[in-house]
Amino acid sequence: MYRRVTLMSVVAAAAAMVGIGAAPAVAAPGPTATTGITFQITAGGLTITAPASVNLGSGVTGGTVSGAIGPVQVVDQRGLLVAAWTATVSSTAYTTGGGTAPETIAASAATYTPGLPTATTGVPVPVAGLPGTLGAPRTAYTATAVGSNSVTWNPNLSIAIPAAAVAGTYSGTVTHSVA
Repeated sequence: MYRRVTLMSVVAAAAAMVGIGAAPAVAAPGPTATTGITFQITAGGLTITAPASVNLGSGVTGGTVSGAIGPVQVVDQRGLLVAAWTATVSSTAYTTGGGTAPETIAASAATYTPGLPTATTGVPVPVAGLPGTLGAPRTAYTATAVGSNSVTWNPNLSIAIPAAAVAGTYSGTVTHSVA
């Protein structure tokens, strides 16, 4: 019995021997090394800043003086899962000269209006307190967030000048605090 050998069959046999046209061999996986990574996020603080002093200009008895006293900023870097804070504002009386009754304007004559936030960082949900007098401490702003955040606002302060007030330069203190 004779077998007929063609050039085609010789080429196919040679290709099979050297692996041409065959599926490539899969290499076995090589050695691996893994590294566990750890790090720590440290908690920062809760701070509030406001201008050291503001001049509201001048007014006449029976009138008002008013102006912006900001920017006021709360920065919360405590890194809490649920970060909530409340900023409170209060005022002293405003006095001139010897501080007698006609030389004193009560804190309740001052009206604080927080206004809208002018800047935020993180993802806080800020809520402005209602405008009102500073006869007692009141809420300026509150916020809730996840992680670090900040809220900045530019409040307005308006002081009603009593008709019986004497002329002079009056001074007092507005205090912002946060907890």
